[in-house]
Amino acid sequence: MFPHAAPQGQSLSLVAVPGTKTVLVAAYQEHRTEKKEVRVIAVVLRSETVAYRCVFRCQDKRHNSSGVSYVHRDHFGFAYGTADIMCPVPPDCETPSHIAVRSAAGLSEDTPTSTQFLEVRNQKVQSDSFPYNFTVCFSTMFDFTNMLQLVQSLEMLQLLGVNRVVVYKSSSSPETQRILDYYTNKGLVEVIPWSISRFVNVSRGWLPQHGPGDLHYLGQIPALTDCVYRYMYRSRYVALHDMDELILPQAVNSWTELLPLLENKYGSDQCYMFENNVFSVAVTRRPPGNRTLHPRDCCPGRVSGVNILAHLYHEPITPKTQYENFKIIVNPRTVFSPTVHGLLSSQKGCSWVDRDVARMYHTRAPRQTQLTPDQLLYDGRLLSYSARLTPNVNAVFTETFNAQKTLCFEDCFAP
Repeated sequence: MFPHAAPQGQSLSLVAVPGTKTVLVAAYQEHRTEKKEVRVIAVVLRSETVAYRCVFRCQDKRHNSSGVSYVHRDHFGFAYGTADIMCPVPPDCETPSHIAVRSAAGLSEDTPTSTQFLEVRNQKVQSDSFPYNFTVCFSTMFDFTNMLQLVQSLEMLQLLGVNRVVVYKSSSSPETQRILDYYTNKGLVEVIPWSISRFVNVSRGWLPQHGPGDLHYLGQIPALTDCVYRYMYRSRYVALHDMDELILPQAVNSWTELLPLLENKYGSDQCYMFENNVFSVAVTRRPPGNRTLHPRDCCPGRVSGVNILAHLYHEPITPKTQYENFKIIVNPRTVFSPTVHGLLSSQKGCSWVDRDVARMYHTRAPRQTQLTPDQLLYDGRLLSYSARLTPNVNAVFTETFNAQKTLCFEDCFAP
């Protein structure tokens, strides 16, 4: 199922630029601009003006050019933001293998031995025969303990046709790490250690007033940006959504079947946007008709986390919420700058997917907190996957912890 095993313990090797507040994340050859350039994804202090000097390593020789920084507009008011440092490739540098970015003002203080180089990725353009059909980018995992929903999500994604999940991880419980190791060894998951907090005071909120810090939500946007570029020529499509979100087709059962429908309806190489439906974890009502679920569909809580099959009622879609917090599936080769919800810059437009074709199931704390349980709407689409999902989930916990973890019991719904 997984044609290439995921690398274990891979690091981004974040690099601080001496004499500045700039942190370099990764470097990628850019094949879509008029001039030959390397794009260096970075986190920068927005109030700081820096003249960058790019140092290329080409066939064991060094070549220089001046870099230009473009700060992404989705900084949400934080002091730091994501930026692209565009470095023109000198004419006498045919194939740059590595790049360093320095401050032009500090060149006299820098020595060749102290310069830290990044590997230049995406050296080769790929337009077909990708190793992966669908890749999902999760960002950012911190203090994570929700094991059950993580395993359910990863197993659901496989049922939907996903064959790579990339996790940018800051911290997790030891039990969660065992789950990640299990899927890494299986070849599904690639864990990217995300250590931006070593360089920048990150916030756990998405706005400055929601949490102290200088960078939006643990550096979510530079992580998503790196994921898109990392899999630009390795995956046919990339989905940007969180672990507690699932994009479910309505008339077919997998993304493999869904994407041809989307391409025919909305056009190929698009960004496809999916309506966000919030399924409140605070509600565990029975389905309509007092239906009793098979015991396999319920969890007694012996494994920590949320059971998505026990939360089948979603908040109504209103004109105010209809276009909020959506997520996307996109051809990464058309993307220049992603953001949390959608794209900032791309070669192609984005299309809203009709909810009767596919929509997003977001199992989380309620957003419309004023609603009573009777005002929520039943949607049992997830249950159509339960006969395959739950045995797979049980098998993962059994294998991972070398003991039977009984997840099922007779009644998981309140009267």
